[in-house]
Amino acid sequence: MMKVKSSEEINILQKDLAELQTRDMSFENYNHSSAILRTRLDRLLRERELRRSNRSLHVNEEGKDFRGGDNGTVGDGQSLVGGEWLDVEQLLDGIALPKVLTDSRQYMQNGRPPKQRLLVVANRLPVSANRRGEDSWALEVSVGGLVSALLGINEFETRWIGWAGVNVPDEIGQRSLTLALAEKRCIPVFLDEEIVHQYYNGYCNNILWPLFHYLGLPQEDRLATTRSFQSQFDAYRRANQMFADVVNEHYEDGDVVWCHDYHLMFLPQCLKEHNSNMKVGWFLHTPFPSSEIHRTLPSRSELLRSVLAADLVGFHTYDYARHFVSACTRILGLEGTPDGVEDQGKLTRVAAFPIGIDSERFIRALELPQVRNDIQQLKERFSGRKVMLGVDRLDMIKGIPQKILAFEKFLEENPSWRDKVVLIQIAVPTRTDVPEYQKLTCQVHEIVGRINGRFGTLTAVPIHHLDRSLDFHALCALYAVTDVALVTSLRDGMNLVSYEYVACQASKKGVLILSEFAGAAQSLGAGAILVNPWNITEVAASIGYALNMPADEREKRHQHNFMHVTTHTSQEWAETFVSELNDTVVEAQLRTKQIPPPIPSINVLESFSQSNNRLLILGFNATLTESLDANGRRIDQFKEMQLKLHPDLKDPLKKLCDDPRTTIVVLSGSDRNLLDENFGEFDMWLAAEHGMFLRSTQGEWMTTMPENLHMDWVDSVKHVFEYFTERTPRSHFELRETSLVWNYKYADVEFGRLQSKDMLQHLWTGPISNASVEVVQGGRSVEVRAVGVTKGAAIDRILGEVVHHNDVNSPIDYVLCIGHFLPKDEDIYTFFEPELPAPSPSTSRVNSPCLVNGLATHSSANIGGSKLSCSSLKHPFPAPEKKPLNNGNGNGTGWWSALREKITVHEGSSVLDLKSENYFSFTVGRKRSSARYLLNSSADVVSLLNELAESLES
Repeated sequence: MMKVKSSEEINILQKDLAELQTRDMSFENYNHSSAILRTRLDRLLRERELRRSNRSLHVNEEGKDFRGGDNGTVGDGQSLVGGEWLDVEQLLDGIALPKVLTDSRQYMQNGRPPKQRLLVVANRLPVSANRRGEDSWALEVSVGGLVSALLGINEFETRWIGWAGVNVPDEIGQRSLTLALAEKRCIPVFLDEEIVHQYYNGYCNNILWPLFHYLGLPQEDRLATTRSFQSQFDAYRRANQMFADVVNEHYEDGDVVWCHDYHLMFLPQCLKEHNSNMKVGWFLHTPFPSSEIHRTLPSRSELLRSVLAADLVGFHTYDYARHFVSACTRILGLEGTPDGVEDQGKLTRVAAFPIGIDSERFIRALELPQVRNDIQQLKERFSGRKVMLGVDRLDMIKGIPQKILAFEKFLEENPSWRDKVVLIQIAVPTRTDVPEYQKLTCQVHEIVGRINGRFGTLTAVPIHHLDRSLDFHALCALYAVTDVALVTSLRDGMNLVSYEYVACQASKKGVLILSEFAGAAQSLGAGAILVNPWNITEVAASIGYALNMPADEREKRHQHNFMHVTTHTSQEWAETFVSELNDTVVEAQLRTKQIPPPIPSINVLESFSQSNNRLLILGFNATLTESLDANGRRIDQFKEMQLKLHPDLKDPLKKLCDDPRTTIVVLSGSDRNLLDENFGEFDMWLAAEHGMFLRSTQGEWMTTMPENLHMDWVDSVKHVFEYFTERTPRSHFELRETSLVWNYKYADVEFGRLQSKDMLQHLWTGPISNASVEVVQGGRSVEVRAVGVTKGAAIDRILGEVVHHNDVNSPIDYVLCIGHFLPKDEDIYTFFEPELPAPSPSTSRVNSPCLVNGLATHSSANIGGSKLSCSSLKHPFPAPEKKPLNNGNGNGTGWWSALREKITVHEGSSVLDLKSENYFSFTVGRKRSSARYLLNSSADVVSLLNELAESLES
């Protein structure tokens, strides 16, 4: 019996629990003294410790173990589905969940902290309903692995949302069923028969389930089949939206929404579209196939993007998580990281959470008189024979025919064992109305009959095959007397039969033969004998090895597995997932702080309208271009490489360029010809190759390159780029006048990444080891350029030329800078930033304006690379001489020095009169940036520039 803690210890536990559970998990309520300053691991370890304290507190105060029945007993009325068990009485009593709190934000009267609400959303509720009358319902247990896993968790106030398994078309029936289910903390989703047929029987069971288990898609041999696929997919989306509507109706701030399995892959996106602050987790209970299998699915991209809307995506094993990340990388073209998948700055955490069982229930069950009696009867029944056991659903993926054939081969090769071993196969029928399953049943019966006829006698047969499930007590007894358990799944998400067998083997210490294609092999592989179920010879040999295994080896193997099963329980699995989901949301909010906020369109337009002289600096690629299909890697490489101005931008650009108070500069890393081709018709300034070449569209190209810019390294780098282009299919490189760019965006993701690492290593040790160059790594590109060649370093020279050509005749009092720039080039955002501290020599900063001898300068400007204040400038600027500008790396003259050389006092009383509220910088794409604001895509750029152009007409 567990020792009861003292009242002082309980008070300490309550204090610790209050610290954890009463805190609002939102970012705003985290202060500098709380978990926000700890590492992520520190927070998770602390929460784990407090969860254990919470369990101990409940055990002592309630006098019972929250994971089982009162006083350590197990109730009657338990059933099997897929080798997992449920206590019916606990389910009908509320699934051992805490009482409903009327206000989850307030303390309960007894001083215990409130519990976080957990909305568990699955295709089926843990109960099914049978209608007895117009407004009368009988609720029956409909057990499954998820219910078993969440049974007894006392850390959360849980609600179940799902389909009740019955069609209820009338309003009276729906209302009465809702009330009946509310007593069991269940909330129904009402699906009509057509939706169920198309969504569940069609898309879920006919498309997704076979694909995720590597069985492939059904053959589309008729046009009607193709149409059926589309209608099933449409029904799947509608059903997911119906689930989302119910969740949204019952959601409260601070709730955690946990979506389960392949039935609800669209649900995370539906929920996030309704409430972006909702905490959403999604867990897959089946395998996730490799990207080569998943990419055959017609709706591959939509499903992946929908799942990525969740904050945390969980799988049983690392292999499944790796396959998911790989699919997102190869199909969607997103960036895979050690933590998950990143899409425009948003990180969806992807991790493995191996599910377990409630091992204590099985261990306690072995002590019950009924189970002891069953064990004794089985020992007498199979006295003198070794018992082998298989417990499976009668399903294609369970490998029952392969298991029986391997047993036949073992009997063939080992005649001495024929009357000393028996195989008991429990095959739980499933989907008996499906022809493929009916065919499998006949096949299994045929094999069993042949083997029993060949090796059986008048008094005994080698195989006992049962087409039914066993009750909980009978199965526990069977587990306990088994010498060798055979789990030969061809593909299985986890398979908890192996866990249940180990939990019941404390006395026998039997041997587990486990398929390497079952998820459980990742957890129990050290103690089990792993086999390839397709290799009949290997499985037969493993059976012989297991039957002849020495006792000491059996005990060591069992202890290894038993330790894992009893520590990695289903309750620990669920609590760990929700804990990590809470922490993932905190991490995401920390990341969001570093991402620019959305566009303040009202402020942008008001300042634009009220300003006298506006400067617009625009990037080109991914800013002014038309974005192609982003739903997947199916991108037309030829079209995307031909950069074209977005057709919807021609009119607004024309209006803005024609406005005498607006100056537009397109600043790009592209070459001169490309800019001429796209912008030659507009009255604007073009700055090519990061500003190294400049021209007004009314004039000729000029160079702004510093005199000391050496390009003697180009040929050697070119040879390297040519070599790797030849070795990397679908990669290409661009030779520009001041840089070279190797792009592997369209190549295989993994191969391209490996090639880029090889290239960088070769460059640093060879052609550029002593050259004055910089290597700039993009998302999937490598660029080599001269030191100091950045957009920010070039902007002061560009503005000097613009002013010199009389395009700026009054103070610039409004600056708008938009671009999708590499981090190296984001110094252009900080160039005009008035609120930054003292600037570096390579970048001019604009602070509060002041007049110096009639020419506007600023309280902190760079002149010749030195920081000068207003008071240090006392003499008028002399008339300029024609000298080359020299500021390529920040060691030459700065912007104000350039103006001093080019502008006389009579050309204008000021050049810049920029206040902080009139400066707007935008990054295009959700990412960490030095820009002030965020535009999600080039479509947002189109909208913004259209609004600016329309404001000119008002």
